[in-house]
Amino acid sequence: MRRVRYEHSGGPEVLFLEEAPAPAPGPGQLLVRVAAIGVTLPVVRKVREPREPIALGGEIAGEVAALGEGVTAYAVGDRVTGLVFGHGYADFALLDVAMASPVPDGASAVDAVALVRSGLVAYGALEAARPEPGESALITAAASGVGHLALQLARLRGAQRIVAAVSDDRKADFVRGLGADDVVTYGADSWGEPVDYALDAVGGELLKPAVGALAPHGRLVAYSSGGGTVEAYDLLVGAKSVIGFQMALIARGRPETYEKWRGELWDLFLTGHLKPCVSAEFALSDAADAHAAIEGRSNLGKVVLIP
Repeated sequence: MRRVRYEHSGGPEVLFLEEAPAPAPGPGQLLVRVAAIGVTLPVVRKVREPREPIALGGEIAGEVAALGEGVTAYAVGDRVTGLVFGHGYADFALLDVAMASPVPDGASAVDAVALVRSGLVAYGALEAARPEPGESALITAAASGVGHLALQLARLRGAQRIVAAVSDDRKADFVRGLGADDVVTYGADSWGEPVDYALDAVGGELLKPAVGALAPHGRLVAYSSGGGTVEAYDLLVGAKSVIGFQMALIARGRPETYEKWRGELWDLFLTGHLKPCVSAEFALSDAADAHAAIEGRSNLGKVVLIP
């Protein structure tokens, strides 16, 4: 089989395609013939970290090709999606049963990687914000794989006004088409009227203006891997709060909640209320171009690899 890996840190140029034997599923694992791979910012960032190379894991969807010992919930030929922690940029990948879920009829493998993991992060971040109908919302990275779903979910949860923050004003038409009322770019002097809550997927230097965009008693949910610092005084003067959110804690510690959210996402998709958008599909051999698209912030929605 083919897989993508790298031997030292750097940009997209360090990724290369190699031949490797297909893995064998261990106890509690599925061997999946991969049909689609979701490219995420955390994985892209890890390639640049000055550390030992890691297996490029992440979101996959495909067909079960073999079952590990003790697996009874799935059969060969079933369509599944899930998060892999080993090599996921590959023709075949090992998926733990605990991280797997079926892909329903009416959805493709591309739909699955565009919806499930990104949608769960968007859904969970919104839950952490405790939105009330009629409130106003700010979504940063609103054109990203997670952000464009968070924007739609905020509207479905009753947001009266949604401000979409994007890196480039050329993305304005895209986010307006998904329901944004106002669009701002990160370097703007003002982000308009204050909002009741913000979902921040960027972090770093963007945390300060995101906190500044909150109305008194506003809530900011930080779910970015980009780090950043918030000044306590900026919170005190408006009685504002910052809430951290990490999807992995929900998946490990509250599996029933994780499953409930996942089911609700599929229901919203299958009824046409939630529309995951795919910016671009790349061949497995073009993984470097997919990473470059994420780093260059050119994507509108999800970036997907197709083996």
